[in-house]
Amino acid sequence: MNVPYYFAYLIISICLFVGIRQTLTPLFLFTVAASVLKDFARNSKHLGGEIGFTGVLHTHNRRRDYHPHIHFIIPAGSFNKDKKQWQKSRGKYLFNAFNLATVWRARLLEYLTNKLGITLPAATPKKWVVDCQHVGKGLPALKYLSKYLYRGVLPDKNIISNIDGQVSFEYQNSQTQATEIRTLPAVEFLWLVLQHVLPKGLRRVRDYGLLQGSCRKLRLQIQLMLAVSGAVFPIIAEVKKAVAIRLCPCCQQPMKFMGCWQQRSGKKHARLTSFIMQKTREPNATV
Repeated sequence: MNVPYYFAYLIISICLFVGIRQTLTPLFLFTVAASVLKDFARNSKHLGGEIGFTGVLHTHNRRRDYHPHIHFIIPAGSFNKDKKQWQKSRGKYLFNAFNLATVWRARLLEYLTNKLGITLPAATPKKWVVDCQHVGKGLPALKYLSKYLYRGVLPDKNIISNIDGQVSFEYQNSQTQATEIRTLPAVEFLWLVLQHVLPKGLRRVRDYGLLQGSCRKLRLQIQLMLAVSGAVFPIIAEVKKAVAIRLCPCCQQPMKFMGCWQQRSGKKHARLTSFIMQKTREPNATV
């Protein structure tokens, strides 16, 4: 849809996930994150309706350590089912990142303890990182997300050496933006890469709300609404009516309508059925 988009970045504390990664897949991250975003949109004063978003699962940081998180692309608007209209977000931001982080942490911990029966580590951080920022409008915003989708764990060009069973690769430090080199034994390097292979059947990309496959017809209706609301229509010129004038073939002067003559059946003479003098009123015709 040709609307502004926001990029939401939700991560889970690495200290928490280290203790539960052996028994769980990252699927529950999608479940909890989707419920949080839907509730924020439903309770928002600027939205207050159904939203759509696409999530992409990532399992590593720049050092390629196991660090699961989800990138979401969210259209800046919602659909009101009662009013049958698209309501765009009017604020400078979509959701408050601090409030989003608080609810995300609380709901995820509640899901793990109450529904999955998992004992949480004692050293669970109280502050989690969540970011929500504007990334553009229309196709450029979707291209911004595509780099997280089609990029592998470690490109071949980043592997700089493999000497005596030691594999070295380069990465960019997220804090200093400097290029650094990490060297690991070959076996540890293979494990570093293979731990990011997803279980069979787990899709890395998931669509929710208005962007899921079953809402295709609704998306077409919304796109039509947006096309009509954003279209610029030309000003239609006022139609001026002119009097129809018929000239006399003899004197070339305007003739006046006097009446209609009708030939009656069985009679020799015609009869004047109507007589209208048009001195003050002219026929309303358009030429």
